[in-house]
Amino acid sequence: MKTLKILIAMAAAAAVSLPSFAQEDAQKAAEEAAKAIASAPQVEVQAPKPIYWTRTLTTNVNFIQTGYNNWAKGGYNNVVLKAYLDGNANYAKDKMIWKNRLQIDYGFLYSEDKPIIQKNTDRLLFESTAGYKATQTLSYSAKFTFQNQFTNGFTYPTPTNIAGEEPTKREWQDARLLKSGFLSPAIVNLGLGIDWVPTKWLTVNFAPLTGGFTIVSREALRPTYGMKLRKLTDSEMAAYEEAAAATYENYVVKGEAIGGYFRPGRFEFGAQLTLDAKMQVNDNFTASTHLLMFSDYLRKPQNVRVNWDNRLFWKVAKYFSLNFTTNLIYDDTVRIVQEKDKDLYPDGRRRVQFMENFSFGFLYTFASKPN
Repeated sequence: MKTLKILIAMAAAAAVSLPSFAQEDAQKAAEEAAKAIASAPQVEVQAPKPIYWTRTLTTNVNFIQTGYNNWAKGGYNNVVLKAYLDGNANYAKDKMIWKNRLQIDYGFLYSEDKPIIQKNTDRLLFESTAGYKATQTLSYSAKFTFQNQFTNGFTYPTPTNIAGEEPTKREWQDARLLKSGFLSPAIVNLGLGIDWVPTKWLTVNFAPLTGGFTIVSREALRPTYGMKLRKLTDSEMAAYEEAAAATYENYVVKGEAIGGYFRPGRFEFGAQLTLDAKMQVNDNFTASTHLLMFSDYLRKPQNVRVNWDNRLFWKVAKYFSLNFTTNLIYDDTVRIVQEKDKDLYPDGRRRVQFMENFSFGFLYTFASKPN
């Protein structure tokens, strides 16, 4: 009986001491874990890298080929190739904005009736706008605009030869008349004003202080684009009077022969209004318009120069689209010569210029790539 009591006492003591030992072990393990956590290297969570630049590039290529063989209604085999590029690179940080856009149109055609390659569209437009936000929708801005074309443009009157045969390639080339060229004309403007962005698809820029130049590098084209006469020497004046009494064509030739009479550039200072709108109607249909108007304070400010371009893209498959474009130009310094009234207006008249094109082609847009 005495032994039983001793065993019971020992068991009770062990039962009492076990929680104490377990508690000490748990406390010791927790302390070691805390030391391990404290000594472990700290992993810093990096904030997302700011996105300042966004870029997009849209390309469009159109190819049209028409062939005839024993076709009773007649027609000429022809090939048309056109390409369009629209690139954008925009920067935004805090209140600073810098937007850049380059648009290029170029195309040519070859028709069996004229054995020469003819240019049918040629346009280069670069715009760069730097701004500082004043409000959510208004920014102070400086806008640079450059308009030009890449290669010479011609009209092609039908040549005649003594034998009465079909004109040769050389005869077509000799008969063509130059109408435009690289830097002939080119328009460069820099305007100070404001940008208004009421919605994400519309931007309006008004620059009441805009200075720039109209450049015509080819002497033969300077009268057509309203370049001013420079001061002539006595011998040049005599040659000028003689040339002016002759036909317009002879006048240009003689002018070039003695180094030219017209200035290569004309300074302009006035106000410029630019409107850009691009509407994504749905996943397959996009419409865009670009309107630029300029009024020259120094010369007939009421005669506003207008350039208005419109584009409609209809995506009919993943990489194919129907495209409709229009280009309208009015410039009172440009004279258009037409055969029907050449006798009345040998130097041409001021007219509204208009071009439209409808085509089917390949369309691809590169995704915007932020830095």
